[in-house]
Amino acid sequence: MHKIFVSDYDGTVTGKDFFSLLAERYLPANTPDYFARYGEGRISHFEAMAAYFAFAPADEQQLEALLTAGQPDPDLGASAALLRRAGWELWVVSAGSSWYVERVLSRAGVAATVYSNPGRLENGRGLVLEAPDPSSPYHSASEGVDKSAVVRQALRIADSVAFAGDGPLDLQPALLVRPRLRFARGFLAEALRTRGEGFQPFSRWSEIARELA
Repeated sequence: MHKIFVSDYDGTVTGKDFFSLLAERYLPANTPDYFARYGEGRISHFEAMAAYFAFAPADEQQLEALLTAGQPDPDLGASAALLRRAGWELWVVSAGSSWYVERVLSRAGVAATVYSNPGRLENGRGLVLEAPDPSSPYHSASEGVDKSAVVRQALRIADSVAFAGDGPLDLQPALLVRPRLRFARGFLAEALRTRGEGFQPFSRWSEIARELA
């Protein structure tokens, strides 16, 4: 039986979003509220993220401190191994950047397929966010990565698909999977409650792994 677990990264695998840590630690006081601009429809989600990421420090030690401050689940590696033994393939999808997602997963010894926006560090420009190939079936002009398209592909090829998330961009992909395989916290949990949609609450990513296994 082919099983795929599609998981958001920021705020789902981790306790804090990478962009919010950048905002707290490195944005000057007079920096515009890019997410307010996104909410008003003035810029895209991708443009908002790119604006925040431009403030990322180029210093390796500072970046490592940011990745640690994101509070990845301390049981990430063991939980991913548990999923693998139970027959679950792990896909991690993020509207952030694969630059930091892949580093944290690799450090924890996690083998996963990552769908996210590429990025590169440049002196004076921070973490430069790049859009995925426009010819990709998972490309989104507004978000970079279309999470719903990733989940739909998983549904096409797998017998069972689970999804976990916490934010606004996770609502539509979450609704594509069955309630008992739909894991949510934060904004996503509240949005699903408001719609009367069933889901499984979680506080740490490792709880989902144990449930699925």
